[in-house]
Amino acid sequence: MEAVVGLLVMLLGVSHGVETYCDGRQNGAQCYGALGGTVVLQLMDSASEIFKYQWLKNKTTIILNGRKDKIVSNLMEDRSIFTPSNGTFRINNLIRTDGAEYTLKTFDSKGHDSGQWTLQLSIQAPVSSVLLDSECLSQGEMRVSCSSEGADSPQYSWTLDGHTLTDTQLLSGNNETNNITLKQNVSGRLVCSVRNHVSSVSKEKKIFTCGFIFINCTLLNGTNISQWVFSANNTLCIDPTTTPTMIADTTASTLAGVLSALVILLMVGVAVVCSQRKKQNTKPKEEDDQELTYADVNIVQRPGRQMHQKAEMEVEYDQVKFSGRPQQTTEMEVEYGQVKFSGRPRKTVQPKEDECVYAKVRNSR
Repeated sequence: MEAVVGLLVMLLGVSHGVETYCDGRQNGAQCYGALGGTVVLQLMDSASEIFKYQWLKNKTTIILNGRKDKIVSNLMEDRSIFTPSNGTFRINNLIRTDGAEYTLKTFDSKGHDSGQWTLQLSIQAPVSSVLLDSECLSQGEMRVSCSSEGADSPQYSWTLDGHTLTDTQLLSGNNETNNITLKQNVSGRLVCSVRNHVSSVSKEKKIFTCGFIFINCTLLNGTNISQWVFSANNTLCIDPTTTPTMIADTTASTLAGVLSALVILLMVGVAVVCSQRKKQNTKPKEEDDQELTYADVNIVQRPGRQMHQKAEMEVEYDQVKFSGRPQQTTEMEVEYGQVKFSGRPRKTVQPKEDECVYAKVRNSR
C-alpha cells in the first residue's frame, strides 16, 4: 500500500505543471489529460450568445449549468474554472475518474434543444523517467531495452546520431518496440524516446561495438572463413578486415603483377639468348695453340740414362697444367694420368729416347 501511495505521489509530482489543450467544438473529439495535471477544453466560442447550456458527464451527471454569461452551477468548482467569454473549461489536478464521455447541450429561449455534441476525455499517466539498458550477445550483437515506469500507453521510437534506425542497423525488433537488437557494427549516439498523448521523455546513451569484427578470408588450405569474431582472440585471418571485394581486387592486382614480371623475364631471356648466339657465330675459330692439361704427372729417370741438367733424381708433379705447345723431353720416362686436351693440336711432338705412358686421355673440343 505504501508503495502504491509513493508511486502516486511521484506521478503527481512529475505531472504537476503538465497542461494539455483540446478543441471539443467538433462532435466526437478525442481529448487527453495528464494524471495530476491540467486540461483545457474548448467547449464553445462564447457563452454570451447561448441562452442556456448544460455540460453532462456520461449523459447523466450535470457538471456545468449556465445561462449566457452567468454560471448557475459547477459540480467541479473546487478544481475547475469556466470562462464564458471564450467558452473554455479548465480542470486542474486531474484524476482517473475524470476520464469519461462529456456532452454539451444548448437550448434556445423557448427551452428547445438547439444542438449537442460530445467529446471523449482520457486520463493518462505521463512518462516519468526512461531506463535504457544494453548488453552484448555471444556473436557481438547488442540488445537494448527501453522502459518507463507508470506511463500509460507508452510509444517508443529510436534514433542513432539523429536519424531513425533502419533495417540495415536492426537485427531484430523495429523502431516502435521497446526492445531491439542491433547488428555487430552499429555504434554512435543512441536515443530512446518514450511518449504518450500527454508527455514525452527521451534517454540518450553512447554505444560502442562489442569488440567483434567481420572477417572474410581464405586460408592456405583453401578453407573460406566468413564470420564475426571477437577481435582480441582472432587468429583465423592475418588481415581480419579483408572483405570479398578487397580479396578480389588484391588477387587481380597480384596476378597482373606476376604476369607483367613473367613477360619482362621472358623478354630479357630471349635477348640474352640471342646475344649469346650472336657472339658464338661471330667468334673466330682458334685452330692454333692447343691447351694441354696434365694432372697427376710422375717423371721418373730411366736407369742407365742421364738427364741434361740433373742426374739420379726422381721428380713427382701433382696436378701440373701445361698451356701451349709441349716441349720435347729427352731421356726420361713420363707417366700421364687424367690428361685433358682442349682444342685441336696442330702437330704432335715425338719424344726422343724416352717412353711415354698415357692413362685416361680425353680429347675435348
